[in-house]
Amino acid sequence: MAPLKEIIKSKPWLGWVMFGLTMLVVFILGLLVNSVMERRTEALFVNKVLAPVGEFESKNEVWGANYPREFQTYYETADTSFVSKYGGSKMRDMLHDDPRMVVLWAGYAFSKDYNQGRGHFYALEDIYNTLRTGAPREPQDGPQPSSCWVCKSPDVPRMMDKLGIDEFYKQTWASLVPEIVNPIGCADCHDSKTMNLKITRPALIEAYKEQGKDITKATHNEMRSLVCAQCHVEYYFDKKSVEGAARVKFPWKNGMTVENMEKYYDDIEFSDFTHALSKAPILKAQHPDYEIHQMGIHGQRGVSCADCHMPYKSEGGQKFTDHKIQSPLNNVANSCQVCHREEESKLVANVNERQDKIQQIRIELEDQLVKAHLEAKLAWDKGATEAQMKNVLKLIRQAQWRWDFTAASHGGSFHAPLETARVITNGLNKAAEARIDLSKVLASLGQTTPIQYPYISTKEKAQKFIGLDMAKERANKAEFKKTVLPKWLEEAKKK
Repeated sequence: MAPLKEIIKSKPWLGWVMFGLTMLVVFILGLLVNSVMERRTEALFVNKVLAPVGEFESKNEVWGANYPREFQTYYETADTSFVSKYGGSKMRDMLHDDPRMVVLWAGYAFSKDYNQGRGHFYALEDIYNTLRTGAPREPQDGPQPSSCWVCKSPDVPRMMDKLGIDEFYKQTWASLVPEIVNPIGCADCHDSKTMNLKITRPALIEAYKEQGKDITKATHNEMRSLVCAQCHVEYYFDKKSVEGAARVKFPWKNGMTVENMEKYYDDIEFSDFTHALSKAPILKAQHPDYEIHQMGIHGQRGVSCADCHMPYKSEGGQKFTDHKIQSPLNNVANSCQVCHREEESKLVANVNERQDKIQQIRIELEDQLVKAHLEAKLAWDKGATEAQMKNVLKLIRQAQWRWDFTAASHGGSFHAPLETARVITNGLNKAAEARIDLSKVLASLGQTTPIQYPYISTKEKAQKFIGLDMAKERANKAEFKKTVLPKWLEEAKKK
């Protein structure tokens, strides 16, 4: 037999084949070694003696002793340095950025103060400091209910277990201030014994039952979105089911579209507030992020919230979920580029393009709504009757609900741009119909000259226009913290 060297010399392609086989063997051995190292690391973790965690343990630090990587990355939500074109983690004064919102929410606490939320780390600090909490919104309303705490802390499941769900909802926001002390964390989403994802808020379980579904049958991938859907959804405070309680409830009985939820609210004759200028019964959308996500291509393809906002990462040979819950635009490599092979700059540009186009038509709807509210006020001032204004107010309610449904879901313009654009376009049609009806009403009341609309260029001018005394509001908040709040806490202690 000829020596190998001579064989290769006579058949040079054979050398390349042997080189390729050698590289393949080395690659496979590398994968094997890496797998062995990962398994050894995982074995060390699995065999680690974990400190016991109580069923309703709300202190994140206790969980963090067993799961240090998740704990460490969660507390990175304290970082507020990232700013995207329309979002990020930095606090932004949304009323300053868009003074039209002040007029749209005239008569509601959001016209006083509306900031973009920061990371989960700041959930308690931000709700404590906003001008929307503390003193009663209106004298007849009384203080804010405990429902305002529901999405802010893992202390909520603990207090619901301690007091009972209905009794929890009967409390005031202020009375639970000493009990709600831990920011959003581990116990909100995980079972303390198994670490499996867990639904801890009754409203989501009840919403599933109302639709004839069993949430305990949800898959693990579905749960990676459903734990987010405990809070990032549209909801309202149901004050009729249990006397003295303001239960958090989702309007999902008819479905999750803007029309489905509107029908639900119409059927129960619900509105969040009466507009101070137009007198329209207004629905204030919360943040229907989950619902809109389900209507977009990512939701339809089974991409979960966690896939993009909490992607997997590896450290020390161990794979785990990154708990720095944040905009995917601040982590494109681990979120978008896991599936999409385009350059980061192109992916970010794609997101901004969709958001720019949605923002453009949403602002058009805001402009139409502001004029509709002002024209309705003028009609009332000129002596319009309820019969004349009935259809106008219904159309304004419908148009504003569609605007707010898209505006309150900060990621909706990317999660489901087609559905978001459809809803805004429908809102524009409703606003146009309202203004056509208003023009007829005003003409019948003798309004023949063009209407002079105020020039509202800043948040301060808008607040002054709708009759808010912000110096007084801020003084009231300071006085509330100094005198009223301690009194409520003392009364709560006596109970």
